[in-house]
Amino acid sequence: MSEALWITFAFTLGLLVKSVGLPPLVGYLAAGFALSGLATVTPLAVENTEFLDHVAHLGVLLLLFTVGLKLKLRSILSAEVIGGGLLHFTITTAIFTPAAYLVLGMDFQHAVLLAIALSFSSTVLAAKVLEGKRELRAFHGRVAIGILIVQDLIALVVMSVTSGESPSPWSLLVFALPLLRPALYRLLDASGHDELLVLLGLLLALVLGGIGFDAVGLSSELGALIFGAMLANHPRAIELSRSLWSVKEVFLVAFFLQIGIGGLPDHDALMFALVAALALPLKGVLFFFLLLAFRLRARSSFLTSLSLSNYSEFGLIVASVALPEWLIPLAIALSLSFVISAPINRISHSLYERYSQRLTPFEGHRRHPDEQPISLGDTRILVMGMGRTGSAAYDRLAEAEPNIMGLDSDPAKAHMHLKAGRNVVFADGEDTTFWADVKMPNLKAVVLAMSDIEGKVIAARQLRHKGFDGYIIAHTMFADEAELIKEAGANEAYLTMNETGVALASHIDDYMTHNHQPR
Repeated sequence: MSEALWITFAFTLGLLVKSVGLPPLVGYLAAGFALSGLATVTPLAVENTEFLDHVAHLGVLLLLFTVGLKLKLRSILSAEVIGGGLLHFTITTAIFTPAAYLVLGMDFQHAVLLAIALSFSSTVLAAKVLEGKRELRAFHGRVAIGILIVQDLIALVVMSVTSGESPSPWSLLVFALPLLRPALYRLLDASGHDELLVLLGLLLALVLGGIGFDAVGLSSELGALIFGAMLANHPRAIELSRSLWSVKEVFLVAFFLQIGIGGLPDHDALMFALVAALALPLKGVLFFFLLLAFRLRARSSFLTSLSLSNYSEFGLIVASVALPEWLIPLAIALSLSFVISAPINRISHSLYERYSQRLTPFEGHRRHPDEQPISLGDTRILVMGMGRTGSAAYDRLAEAEPNIMGLDSDPAKAHMHLKAGRNVVFADGEDTTFWADVKMPNLKAVVLAMSDIEGKVIAARQLRHKGFDGYIIAHTMFADEAELIKEAGANEAYLTMNETGVALASHIDDYMTHNHQPR
């Protein structure tokens, strides 16, 4: 009976929330609290069961595994990630500790632990939002995920210290895991494209990463992330991620339900959560200026900061070990931060576009790898977004036009294309600062092949604002999105599947024309 109610409430409130433009996960949280409230007024007892806990945990592990599949570890080992993450943790803990000690009347040790719990940002929410916007590989997405990994490692240390348990000596075998990469690559190659591929993902994320790491006293979440990252450089890593998508999404619903079903808050818990929500801008502002200090541009700092302006499920895990009496207040604060953060992150690019003139003066003058080109030179054709569609368009156009350039918001992908002989540079078409500075004296045509609709709309609009009167073409999956792109300034926006069908038909037409002439 409980399972039926979970599914019914999650679907109903998820659909309702989606209809007003918010991410469905906000509805899943609301469903959890609604179920908790239902249990107080009806004989239908809806409780947080061991089954729900288990499914929720599996969802988190699968999410972190798929995040790892899209990570390049070399991008995490950077000053802004390690320095920004450690400095933010230190400063936030130093601010929240005296507040908890003086205002809440806690003893100093518990005040420090509560401050630590509040200093973390949500890996689940940030990864889900970035993944939904296809920005995990964008510069600001990788910085955000890198900082979250730093925080998760800190949480692991805190939990180990407060629980009085230490990792097993067998945990040192983690340092030998890179030796398994060739074997994992061969397994991935041998798994095909069907159910064996899904089972391999489950084996690595839940068994080797989850149970394996837990058995040696390490975080199962960290294990899932590491096993995913070990496969990130494999050509089929994205295919593996997509094969796990539906399973992961369904399991994650349980995670959000679990938070709400934990119980309704009392007055004190609600007041604590409200005050904690009012402190969220402090987290975001601190991240913004710390990242600026590490030479990031205002846009990258702003988008990263918004992704991290929330509270973390790891805070609940820390509390379950050291502060069990604070679980409900922290759960409410976490839920409220999700309700605030999720819709704001959905419109993050539009927010930056609106306030960019106020934010860019805070930038320093030193250069950073996320610096973008200020001139397209002799470029006549520009391809924005160098995924599969953009790369195919680039290669076809390059046969007739030597003055062609590709842009991509992933520096690693831009570098890969350069090594392959394509003229591709790092730049983000959703960045108003890029459009304000860039010069394009010879540009005649633009292909918008970015993965998300918001990027295409902003790029088309900014091109027209720059006075570009050439040809702009885009592709998209849905007719309503095509209309939005054309309203923003594109000449044409073709439906991807329709064009695929037309291309297939043209091949048949060519074959029939040249090989089956009328008798």
